[in-house]
Amino acid sequence: MSLDERVRDVFAAAVGAVQPDSVVRRSLERRGDRLHVAGHSFDLRHNLHLVGFGKAVLGMAAETERIVGDHLVKGVVSVPHGIQEILRHHGKGQMLLGADTRIEVFEGAKHNLPDANAQKAAKRIHELASALTESDLLLVLISGGGSALLPAPVPPISLDEKQDVTRKLAAAGATIQELNTVRRALSLLKGGGLAHFAHPAQVVALILSDVIGDPLDLIASGPTVHTEMQPEEVWAILECHGLSASLPASVREVLGKAGPQYTQEKKQYEGVGRVLNTVIGSNSIALESAARLAQEMGLRPVVLSPGVCGDVRSVAHLYSLLARFACAPGASSPDLSTFILQLGPEVGVESWDLCRVMQTLSEGRGEGWDATCLLAGGEPTVQLTGTGKGGRNQELALRLGMELGRESLLQDVVFLSGGTDGQDGPTEAAGAVIDGRLRQEALGQGLDHKPFLNNNDSFTFFSQLSAGRHLLLPGLTGTNVMDVHLLLLPTPATTPTP
Repeated sequence: MSLDERVRDVFAAAVGAVQPDSVVRRSLERRGDRLHVAGHSFDLRHNLHLVGFGKAVLGMAAETERIVGDHLVKGVVSVPHGIQEILRHHGKGQMLLGADTRIEVFEGAKHNLPDANAQKAAKRIHELASALTESDLLLVLISGGGSALLPAPVPPISLDEKQDVTRKLAAAGATIQELNTVRRALSLLKGGGLAHFAHPAQVVALILSDVIGDPLDLIASGPTVHTEMQPEEVWAILECHGLSASLPASVREVLGKAGPQYTQEKKQYEGVGRVLNTVIGSNSIALESAARLAQEMGLRPVVLSPGVCGDVRSVAHLYSLLARFACAPGASSPDLSTFILQLGPEVGVESWDLCRVMQTLSEGRGEGWDATCLLAGGEPTVQLTGTGKGGRNQELALRLGMELGRESLLQDVVFLSGGTDGQDGPTEAAGAVIDGRLRQEALGQGLDHKPFLNNNDSFTFFSQLSAGRHLLLPGLTGTNVMDVHLLLLPTPATTPTP
């Protein structure tokens, strides 16, 4: 099996490990009328209710109902517009609810923006949670995209007014932390609001993370994670970005209060074990599964980091330097190590992770592996300078391919970058697979990569090159834990000792 084939199989293993049905099956253990989750157990007495919101939630809900459906009273899930038809079209029937389901499905948030349909779903979720009693168990299923699918502005704020404030904040350059602080302040259900309304029921949240570091308060804006809201902090953010004077009267009214109406009540029950949040799927879990398969295939797995971020140019350069470090015969120069460490902060990789990886790469030379498989994940960004068709994974692969092509020593290096959701930007590809011969291959077919990169047109480049054989086309996966990067580094030839 070629390195190209093996790297595609390793990517498939990463995606398979975080499929909605798989992560739920691993996390929910049924023993008679007891449900075991993350070391805790709960009685099932026809007291189970379910809510969910996010792009992968439909598959999570279907598997949950297969496991504990006989105790399910009712459920409500908010999922992306058109998702049921898309799943049918892609043959993902296992991610659809059965004909006799007790779960009500709302489709909304078209184009990943909160809308009236998503707000209607949030209202039903709010109503279900508010009606629960101390003997009830509420399962909350959360995945990426959940924030847009759970819009519930604090009255009298309208959805349009809330969106207008957050849109203006984003345009003014607010950070994601600032945006989330303001969103939570204006929402009934985010920042722990959903858990509040479900009290005194037991709440168990199963979370499929699409955020670097898996911060519970940021995934879908933390509806089951209490976040203290300080009005003065929100006002400071709005004033900093020049928006405090132009706020709608409804927003002023809400921010003029001491805090969310449930804050004091929340303090009375927090910490008594009525809310359990557990991450059941993440980029780290995907990388662990991929590493296991890589080892079974004769590749030495080395995990770099699940938190790679920053501009794809910097990420491509880091991987190019690591390839040079690994493939150089003999000892690598101190300068190369220094350059690698200097790039770390730009791409979200800690120095100790880079030092650990370089140490492992150095120690493993000549150990008999077919190649080293360097695994990483995260969500880099692309600087938009054109109007072409592409995505961050394809652009990263193209940029790295061109860097590797400058040195003959690196022509056998293979790289895959793919989105675990199966879609990279507005294309049907999840990403691309390249090797160090990409530059030569493109030149041989009369393709100049520079105009494609300048126009952010990586999909068109890979579609035209070698009949599209470099494209990664797994189809819709039904999950999302950001991106997976796989760098296969051939074991360097060793010179016999005289």
